[in-house]
This record gives sequence, structure tokens and C-alpha cells, in this order.
Amino acid sequence: MDSQNNESGQGRKARGRPRDWHDKTVQNTIKSLDRAMEVFEFLSEAQGKTLTGLATDLNQSPATIYRVLVTLEGRGLVEFDATEQVWHIGSQAFIIGSRFLKRTSLVDRARPIMRNLMENTGETANLGIEQNGHVLFVSQVETHASIRAFFPPGTLSRLHASGIGKALLSEMDQGRVDRFLSDAPFEKFTAFTLTQPHLLLEDLAQTRARGYAIDGEERNLGMRCIAAPVFDVHGEAVAGISVSGPTSRVGLEQIADLSKAVVAAAQTLTVAIGGEAKTPQS
Repeated sequence: MDSQNNESGQGRKARGRPRDWHDKTVQNTIKSLDRAMEVFEFLSEAQGKTLTGLATDLNQSPATIYRVLVTLEGRGLVEFDATEQVWHIGSQAFIIGSRFLKRTSLVDRARPIMRNLMENTGETANLGIEQNGHVLFVSQVETHASIRAFFPPGTLSRLHASGIGKALLSEMDQGRVDRFLSDAPFEKFTAFTLTQPHLLLEDLAQTRARGYAIDGEERNLGMRCIAAPVFDVHGEAVAGISVSGPTSRVGLEQIADLSKAVVAAAQTLTVAIGGEAKTPQS
């Protein structure tokens, strides 16, 4: 009887985690897997890298990096652009990430809210999260209008030139903001892009005070976006929701009404994921 109980107990441990699961020392790591993950993570931040470039940046031999890339390619985690001779993150990476998001229920809970936001405003609704200094767009409900904004799931956009990005930045602690600003001056996409720290800080202060961010043609000329942060149970901004469209429809005179709809949608999603909505300062 005791033997059977012991065997049963051992079986239960085997299904979960081993006795020494706290031990993160070298003997419990797989070096080749760790190297592959280093390449994968680096490529996720530096899209469009050549084999030579990756080998140089990671201080590894091209042969080693190539074996890693081919292995990841076999799983769809990276892709090779034969025309440009560069490597990119593959579609399977987004699929796996989407499964994580589904576990957190953020995307699932956001869909009906985004659909309602699109129908109420007539503009495309977007959902994004922060990833390594970028906004990763994870869901979108497109408007029925012929001219529309398009950010398919998996699209990355720099935080400083994105409505959702600035909404998220405005709620980060000062340490994270300072680290982000250390990369300034930022890439200039249009004449309206905020590339200098003092200009971006002024914009973030305004965003924080009113409860929503505005991307006024800062990423794409002729397009405007209004975004608001979504908060989790800890009061941290974990996502942003927005509407975006051409300036011919999303004009300055429409910002007041559209911002109310966006903030209301963000607050509804905040409550839906168990968070607590913040009241704008003004």
C-alpha cells in the first residue's frame, strides 16, 4: 500500500515539476536551447538581420547562428527573406504569443468592446501591448469605410510615434520612461513625430492629465489616432485601446467625442479583466 502511494506521489511530481525545480544552475539548463532563445529574442527586437549581422552582434560564429536559425525556421519561429537576404521573426511566434494572450483573456474580452467602439465611432478599433520599446498590435476591428487604418495582429510600432504607445508610456514609472528616453533622439517618421525627450515628456504629461493620447500624423501622414490605457488588477497599464482613421474623418473637431468613446471602451475593458479604471486628472 505504501509502495503504491509512493509511486502515485512520484507520478504526480513527474507530471508537474521535479524535486530540484528551484535549481537554475548550469547543470539544469540546456546550453543549445539557451543559445537558440538568445538568437530568437535578439531577432524579435532587431527585425531584418543578416546572418553575418546576427553573428557579429551576438559574438557567435556564423555556422552556429545558421544552425540555430534553420532549426527555428523548421518550427516557423523565424523566416528567411531570400530577396533581401535577411531573417525575420516568423508567424508561429505570433501564434504562440496569441495563445498566451488568450490565456490572460485580454483579447477575448476586448473583442466585443472593440466591435462596439468601431460601430459607435465608425473608425477602426485597435488593441496593443508594450513589447521591448514597441507597441505590438494584438487585435483589430476594421471599419467598413473604404479608407481605413490597418494594423494587422503582429504589427510592431515604436512607442513614441503611436497613440497606444504614448498612452502606455504616460502610465509607466519614471525609471522606465527614463530608460526609454535614453534612446533619444528617436526615429522621425513624419514632420510631426516627437523625437526629442522634452517634447515627448510634455505630450505624456498632457496624455496623463486628460486620460487619452493623440497620434496626430506622427507615424503616418493623413492618419490620426486616439488611444487610452487599459489597467490590470494592480493598477498597471497592460494594454491600450484606440481608434484610428484618416484626418478627413478624424479631424480636430472630432477629438472630443471620439476620445470619450475611447476612454469609455478602455474603462470597460479594464473592468472586464478585473482592473480598476483611473479617473483623468482633468
